Amino acid sequence: MKKPLIVLTGPTAAGKTKLSISLAKAVNGEIISADSMQVYKYMDIGSAKIRPEEMQGVPHYLVDVLPPKEEFHIVKFQQMAKSAMEEIYAKGKIPILVGGTGFYIQAVTRDIDFTSASSEDAYRRELEQLYQEKGADFLHQMLKEVDEKSAKEIHPNNVKRVIRALEFYHQNKIPISSHNARERQKPSPYNLAYFVLNVPRELLYNRIDARVDEMMEAGLTKEVIRLKEMGCHRGMVSMQGLGYKEILSYLDGEYPLEEAVRVIKRDTRHFAKRQLTWFKREEDVIWVNKDEFSYEEDRILAYMLSALADRHIFPKAEENRHDGPAI
Repeated sequence: MKKPLIVLTGPTAAGKTKLSISLAKAVNGEIISADSMQVYKYMDIGSAKIRPEEMQGVPHYLVDVLPPKEEFHIVKFQQMAKSAMEEIYAKGKIPILVGGTGFYIQAVTRDIDFTSASSEDAYRRELEQLYQEKGADFLHQMLKEVDEKSAKEIHPNNVKRVIRALEFYHQNKIPISSHNARERQKPSPYNLAYFVLNVPRELLYNRIDARVDEMMEAGLTKEVIRLKEMGCHRGMVSMQGLGYKEILSYLDGEYPLEEAVRVIKRDTRHFAKRQLTWFKREEDVIWVNKDEFSYEEDRILAYMLSALADRHIFPKAEENRHDGPAI
């Protein structure tokens, strides 16, 4: 028997947090954050981190656990998430992956093997020296020559990911993009229900803009100033997050605050679009379009519980059967 696993994902600002609490309470579940930023301490506003009072007693994992100076990457996420899942299973409960980082979710649902991507210290030091001497674009061009697909997917400024991809090719003589593509074809080892929460594009973009305004009012600038005073800088993985790198640019005098806010909104909208593109490529997902339920959370939850019953993940959901959205 495959162990049950529930995924609740969707683009940023779609409303995953509130629904995830209702879902966890309904199925006796606990939540694992699949978010690359909420894992960091002191980064609350820009990551839209769930507050303790919002958790309503539902245990959360991978939230507020790492210092900003520590690198958080796909391999570390997979290790931490699988450890959390074992802890949840041991309690007789159901793990629920919640967040919008599609590759992180896929690393767990497909149990992608990253063992052959381990680092080689000497070659890594060589690449890091090249970066110091010749810059990020030089490294990115090196990657483009051996793995054009990865080069298209990885931004030149994401030096750590570029280095990992070059390391992989150096060790295995095949592109990491080819390795990952094969891994993604593996069937899931879990009895999986993969929900994608979504709202109409125009409303989503309006919600993103409003959320950024709320973050600014809540003190995002002060949060970034504090992080900077702690020694955080743009070279860190944590400070590459949306909202953080733009405010850092403002603090460094690269452009005025109004421009920083405009760029955050624009890039967050672009990010949401990329998220949706990713989820559309995933197989066997259950799309939950909130407008088809008149945005009524109770109806959405009932529909999800019915889908879980169909997958024999949570039999008690049978009493909450729902035939789907009203079209």
